[in-house]
Amino acid sequence: MPTKNPRLNVVLDNELYKMIETLSLQEGKSMSVVAKELMEDALEKHEDMLLSEMAMKREAKSKKTISHAKAWK
Repeated sequence: MPTKNPRLNVVLDNELYKMIETLSLQEGKSMSVVAKELMEDALEKHEDMLLSEMAMKREAKSKKTISHAKAWK
């Protein structure tokens, strides 16, 4: 029976496989769910880093700045 969600096959080295296996046993989840959650977390962090870099570039270009104290008055 076809599934609704797309699938991805990933080849892991033994060490990474054991880490995911250990986490899945500790959390009582399948290895697939643990791997999916880890990938989601990594993608969120990656996106945060990219957005932070964009903000720092914009901040560096900005000529007008306001102090923290003045901004919150």
